[in-house]
Amino acid sequence: MHPRPPLRSLHVFGTPKTMLVYDRWGSLGRPVVLLHGLLFDRTMWWPVAAELASARCTVIAPDLPGHGQSPPRDACRLDAVAAELARLVDRLGLHRAPVVVGHAGAARLATTFAAGYATQAVVTLDVPPAGATAPADLIAAAHLDRVPEVFRCYARPRREPALLDPYASWLGRPTTRRNQPALAGGARSGPARPDRPFAPLSDPAGLAAHLRELL
Repeated sequence: MHPRPPLRSLHVFGTPKTMLVYDRWGSLGRPVVLLHGLLFDRTMWWPVAAELASARCTVIAPDLPGHGQSPPRDACRLDAVAAELARLVDRLGLHRAPVVVGHAGAARLATTFAAGYATQAVVTLDVPPAGATAPADLIAAAHLDRVPEVFRCYARPRREPALLDPYASWLGRPTTRRNQPALAGGARSGPARPDRPFAPLSDPAGLAAHLRELL
């Protein structure tokens, strides 16, 4: 009989001005930080987290500012949000470098984190093409048509252009697609990343199995 996976719990981190709401699965092992794409929210990671959560890792899925239950901000600098995530990971008290996964518009946040903080591995998925700066562009680049009907409830993007205003600096040049065990400021090559569109929902079990290889 397989052990029961950790249950999801809801948490709040930061001050009223820098509040991040996040879900957590587990309390041991290596941190795995799952960053949703712009216009989506942390619920897009629930199927992957349910597959991944175990005694080997603690899974964290925050709502980015202005998304889900995290309050909006006037500006969201990449380095500032990466620093907040680093403090959140430190507060977990696990004393292990995290695996950081960035989906779509959050890919640059994942690589910014890896450039500044000790990181076991960084994974980027569905990086939007250069020039994708409007909601319609980002939603088209996400390939929602590849998401099975049973998981569509976890992929309901918001379409308000104003939601992207604080993220203008995130939507410039495309992020280098990579999946590499890394240290702050450097990287070593790692196993190939699955390229199935919107893998968090089109293949949550497969993506979870891949992430387990990086723990």
